[in-house]
Amino acid sequence: MTSSRPAPGSPPRVRHPLFARFYARFSVSAETRGGIGPLRAELLAGLTGRVVEVGAGNGLNFAHYPVGVTEVVAVEPEDRLRAPAERAARRAAVPVTVVPGTAEALPARDGAFDAAVVSLVLCTVRDVPAALAELRRVLRPGGELRFFEHGAADTPGLARVQRGLDRTVWPLLFGGCHTSRAPLAEIEEAGFALGPYRSFDVPEGGPRLPPSPCVLGTARR
Repeated sequence: MTSSRPAPGSPPRVRHPLFARFYARFSVSAETRGGIGPLRAELLAGLTGRVVEVGAGNGLNFAHYPVGVTEVVAVEPEDRLRAPAERAARRAAVPVTVVPGTAEALPARDGAFDAAVVSLVLCTVRDVPAALAELRRVLRPGGELRFFEHGAADTPGLARVQRGLDRTVWPLLFGGCHTSRAPLAEIEEAGFALGPYRSFDVPEGGPRLPPSPCVLGTARR
C-alpha cells in the first residue's frame, strides 16, 4: 500500500502467545462443530473490490471471500497467528496480503477500501472507538462495514455473569476478549449507518455461554 498514514503514538505491540496457540487449534474445530464456517460465508457474501480485514487471526475467513473481491489486506497484530494466516492466504481464491498492525492504527491511506470486515475482533481491541474511527477513515465514502461479533446478553442473569468475568479472569485467559461489549451501539456511535443485521446465539440451540450472544450484519460509512 502507498500513502499510508503515519501512526505516531500507535498502540503497543499485541502479544498473547498462549491464547494464540489455543485459538489456532480451537478455531479450526469451531468452523464445523460450532457452525462458524457458514457464518463466515454469510458475512462475506457479495463483497466486491478492495477489502481490509482487521484482526484476521489465522485466516479462516480467507476461503470464504467471493471472486468479486479484487484484493484483501488482512491486518493481524499477533505474531503467532500471522504465519498460519499467510499459509491460508496462499490457498485463497482471491489475492490476500497479510500485514502486521493494530485496529487502532491501520497501515492504509484514507478512503483506500470499498469494504471492511471485522469478525470476533471488537471484543479484544484495546480502544473500540479508535478502532472504529480507523475503519471509517480507510473506507471510501459509502463503503461497507461487515461485522460478526459477540457481545452483551439480553438477559439480566447472563449479562451479570459477563460483566463479572470481564472485570476478572476472562480477558486474561482469552487474549483480551471482553464478553459484555455492545457492538451495535459502538458501531453507531462511531458514525456508521447500520444496515440489516441479525442476532443469534453460538452455538445455535446449544448451551448459552458468556460469548454466545452474537450479531452479524452490515453498516455503511
